Amino acid sequence: MPKALELVDLLAEIRACRHCEDDLPLGPNPVVRASTSAKVLIVGQAPGTRVHQTGIPWNDPSGDRLRDWLALDHDTFYDEGKIAIVPMGFCYPGKGKSGDLPPRPECADLWHERVLAAMPEIELVLLIGRYAQVRYLGNSRETLTARVHRWQEFGPRFIPTPHPSPRNTLWLRRNPWFEDEVVPAMRERVAALL
Repeated sequence: MPKALELVDLLAEIRACRHCEDDLPLGPNPVVRASTSAKVLIVGQAPGTRVHQTGIPWNDPSGDRLRDWLALDHDTFYDEGKIAIVPMGFCYPGKGKSGDLPPRPECADLWHERVLAAMPEIELVLLIGRYAQVRYLGNSRETLTARVHRWQEFGPRFIPTPHPSPRNTLWLRRNPWFEDEVVPAMRERVAALL
């Protein structure tokens, strides 16, 4: 089967997934975007309530900041032929004490390997937040700050970033090197690929 048809079937299977249905407070609504021609893959955490409601990934203030970091307009960011968006958890996991709960662990185990295998053109993977970084860079005791500070060591395939959530504004203020060094390098790499 050609990769494009394989991916179309796989995405339909993902969108029909009800594996965690009993554990999801708003029910299942898997949010994922992928194409066999995509060059950039964004691996985030899990949809928030707004994304759950609209089915559009990064359709919130975090997405506004992420698009700014990448210097991408709305249409380019959502062009599946260029950018794939595959979160660690495809459904809204629920509310925790200080924000949303972590992504459900089943999603990545069930789907990530198969989705990545169906996207042969991916050259850059943006790992947004700790969960994505642990999955793709390995579990270590280092902090997210330390890992993101070593971003060049993971290239050219991976760039780890903090989550662009407004909750991380203080982190960004305390770590100006991220927006001074990492953001321009991400922009340049994304622009070159697109």
